[in-house]
Amino acid sequence: MTNRQFHSLACISVVMAAGLGALAPTAAAAGHTVRPGESIQEAVDAARPGDSVFVLPGTYHESVNITKPLTLRGSGSKTVIMPPAPAAVRADNACAVAGNGICVIGTVEKPVARVSIRSLTLTGFRKSGIWASRTDRMRVEQVTAEKSGTWGIAQERSTRGVFRANVARNNAESGIFLANTIDREGGATDTLGARVHGNTLTGNRIGVTVRRVRNLSVHDNTLTGNCGGVFVVGDEGDPGAGDMTIRGNRIHENNKFCRGNSRLPDIQGAGIVLTGAEKTTIRGNSVRGNVGSAPLSGGILLFKSFVGAQNTDNVIKDNEVTGNKPADLANQGTGSGNTFLRNRCRTSTPAGMC
Repeated sequence: MTNRQFHSLACISVVMAAGLGALAPTAAAAGHTVRPGESIQEAVDAARPGDSVFVLPGTYHESVNITKPLTLRGSGSKTVIMPPAPAAVRADNACAVAGNGICVIGTVEKPVARVSIRSLTLTGFRKSGIWASRTDRMRVEQVTAEKSGTWGIAQERSTRGVFRANVARNNAESGIFLANTIDREGGATDTLGARVHGNTLTGNRIGVTVRRVRNLSVHDNTLTGNCGGVFVVGDEGDPGAGDMTIRGNRIHENNKFCRGNSRLPDIQGAGIVLTGAEKTTIRGNSVRGNVGSAPLSGGILLFKSFVGAQNTDNVIKDNEVTGNKPADLANQGTGSGNTFLRNRCRTSTPAGMC
């Protein structure tokens, strides 16, 4: 091949590369920027699946509905979403009508997949900061959810969710809440490996509640100043709640007092509570100084479900459980197959587990 031929091929390659580069922005995901005074919802509505919506620093009074895969990203504590004025709530905005901040809603036939919510603050919503139903692979990261009337960040009927490096504080119920469904009893949902990790939960009724779900991990979180730390809640449905790992969490001094309700008694000084759970491993946690005189008070407690389901085949090992009252470890009910191994503790009910 001559030098002239090599030169011609090189020119063709450059032209082709330039042409492909020119096509890339059309094929790639687009970005939409929201400025103070503009509507986040309008940008979400205009976005195509896979796009990103960037919310600049400012305070935005609205609720946002997401029903397609996209990324919603703010500027951390400088991007604040608060409830809209009552007069501004449209009847067709179900998220706002229900009192939620951000809603991610799929359907039975088509769960909404790969939604990412990052780096923003939600405060003061009547129900939840983030509410999700029928999602797959949703990610919530570096979000602050505070002062909600029910949950900070909540999800039901969903799979493979990731909740990482969030702050949930001073919410009336759970800081982070995962459930099979909130409106009826039933067997536990397989979350296919959901993860709750690296979060800070403080000042809530319960830091993390996982209710009637299976196959997930709650690890490396910090929970302090709540009425209770981590609650695993099951019932008599089939399959049972459990088959999960709770590890490496720092659960200290969750001694706020919360009055009981129709589902639970008074809560104070509860570290980790299993009620109606099976095949759950609790290991390598630091559970200290959780003190109270309520039925669920103590460090790590296995408590019979209020609908009669027992805790079975759970493993509690290699935890540091100290300074909790009335006991560091407690195994109540008549469930079978529960094992306590190598825990560093001083008091237990019944005696002899330390």
